Amino acid sequence: MIIDWTKTEFEAYVLLYAAQCNMLETEEERKYILSKVDEKTFNKVHTQIVFDKEEDILENIKEYLLINKFSQEEKRALIKDIKEVFFADGTVDKVEKSIFKTLQKILN
Repeated sequence: MIIDWTKTEFEAYVLLYAAQCNMLETEEERKYILSKVDEKTFNKVHTQIVFDKEEDILENIKEYLLINKFSQEEKRALIKDIKEVFFADGTVDKVEKSIFKTLQKILN
């Protein structure tokens, strides 16, 4: 897959993956993501993430990071945003904890 996302699209992709990793995207998670990206970007990326398989999602994230340089500060900010998505609905389940650890490894 050729990944030609903007930085905002990539961030939306990661945050939407975080929101959907437990098969339940809550309204609070959606609102948080929409506070970070515009609705057009959200809808574009949402359509893609719904159809991508989990293995493909993680590979897409890794590939994007290999091609595009993120500073440590940008990576820390994205990890913080991921954490905010997970806490947006007030609970963090086992799946979300596991995915958070995976995303932290990929981003560090």
